[in-house]
Amino acid sequence: MIDIKDVTMVFEKSKDEKENFIALDHISIEIPEGCIYGFLGSNGAGKSTLMRMMCGVYPCSMGSIQIDGIEVYDSPEAKGKIFFVNDETIQYANYTLKDLKNYYSSYYPEFSEEVFDRLISKLNLPMNKRMSQFSKGMKRQAVVVAALSCKTKYIMLDEAFDGLDPAMRKIIKTMIVDELMDRGATMIVSSHNVAEINELCDRAMLIHQGHLIFADEIDEIKSGFCKIQLALKDAQMTREMAEQSGLEVMQFSRLGSVAQMIVRGSAEESMPRLKGLSPVLLEAVPLTLEEIFIYELEVRGYGAEILKEDK
Repeated sequence: MIDIKDVTMVFEKSKDEKENFIALDHISIEIPEGCIYGFLGSNGAGKSTLMRMMCGVYPCSMGSIQIDGIEVYDSPEAKGKIFFVNDETIQYANYTLKDLKNYYSSYYPEFSEEVFDRLISKLNLPMNKRMSQFSKGMKRQAVVVAALSCKTKYIMLDEAFDGLDPAMRKIIKTMIVDELMDRGATMIVSSHNVAEINELCDRAMLIHQGHLIFADEIDEIKSGFCKIQLALKDAQMTREMAEQSGLEVMQFSRLGSVAQMIVRGSAEESMPRLKGLSPVLLEAVPLTLEEIFIYELEVRGYGAEILKEDK
């Protein structure tokens, strides 16, 4: 298990800046073994910073990150349990795939040449060509293969599917899931593609401006929100009426006599509170993870200033 407890990361100000930058602010998450955990967030939210801290690249300014009970920073034992695929591949530019295999096999004792050769052959990647001559997608494929071949207990992928065409995305995702299931490994993946996280992961968290918004099983996250459509017989539904009924309304709109609202809470909790208004139409629609992502950020004003400028 990876235990992230009350973690804060502060980058000290440079001489051109007025104050320190708080990249992460009191983040607490538990990542159980054997799951695929999705990291979601707005641009600059702190996802990549948290991943680097989980690898022991940055120390925590406050709090702790433990892997199987071991503090990760300055611990070779804990770091040896993780393979991190970051969003850059420039460091591999002069490597051939043979070089890549030799490099990682020298650091990871469980490295499997059989897995490496089998997956490289499956993807039809050239063994003796420098990776500087690879496309962005080919580089991604190669590094993911290296990650799976090292057979670490935990694999972290930062925007791992960036640069892959839709067909190759499906192949790589299937390959990852098959390899992880064979040995019960845990994967943490960050992506701006919320639909991809929804498809691949069984748990997810959302951070915005360094603050944790939610972290749970995806089914539990979805059950905590709903979209309600409602119409009254002799009056127009208002946001105030919904809030007076005890609902936490995240977004409210109306088209003719039909009001549509996004509320925090399950349909089972929310619908009975509105029945006292004697609606002629009352129905609830589940939200997708992508809709929850958008509404959670909208309610915090994300993008509002940009939209104002465009008007």
